[in-house]
Amino acid sequence: MADADLFALESAALANARCAHEDPQADARSALAELIVHYERLMRESRRLIRRSDRAELDMNQMNRQLHELAQQLEYRATHDPLSGALNRAAVIDQASACLQQGDMALIVLDIDHFKWVNDDFGHPAGDAVIITVVACLQALLGPAVAIGRVGGEEFSVVWPTSSQEESKAVALRICDAIADQVFGAPINRQITASVGVSWNAQGTSFELAYARADEALYAAKRAGRNCVKVYAQLPLAVTPLASAAAGR
Repeated sequence: MADADLFALESAALANARCAHEDPQADARSALAELIVHYERLMRESRRLIRRSDRAELDMNQMNRQLHELAQQLEYRATHDPLSGALNRAAVIDQASACLQQGDMALIVLDIDHFKWVNDDFGHPAGDAVIITVVACLQALLGPAVAIGRVGGEEFSVVWPTSSQEESKAVALRICDAIADQVFGAPINRQITASVGVSWNAQGTSFELAYARADEALYAAKRAGRNCVKVYAQLPLAVTPLASAAAGR
């Protein structure tokens, strides 16, 4: 069965008008009146369809914006720590690995000293507030372009592209001092400090080796009394995975 012609009446009126135009004896006024009626209907329907199309386009644009926003939210959640807003472990690995492919890089690893005592003495909400404040302190100190990650409960990493080993140590010292000077909100009534380990790594170094070096330096800072910076000294070292981070530091 053929599809119905939506404009069959208009087509008939147009044919009638043509006949009237060609036949001097025909009632041209009647044919013209009929054509005017159908033309006006056609204009009304066209306007209605245009309005419907405009609404559909607006709805489609809004849906596209919502899908784009949802995709951004999902990407953010996949790469960021939900508590602090810092990069998560996987994102730090990706950022550091990409950086090491392009050039030299310092990996700075820091751990909040005696963090278990903070949770025990002030409660876990206060511990969460300390983590959030430490990340905010790092972001304010280093700027928004620097990759800052939370890679464990109270352990953080900073990816710092640099060809200078001295610069990497200087940045780590600034981090250590900034956290020690940071004022934390109630009920925290004591100084919060961090131990910091640094590894400087030439282009092409694997992330696993860069992290193992920084982690070894971090443990050296813990052994040295905490609240200090230690730099990996290029000693022989067995590579340990990132997953081995930090129970009970």
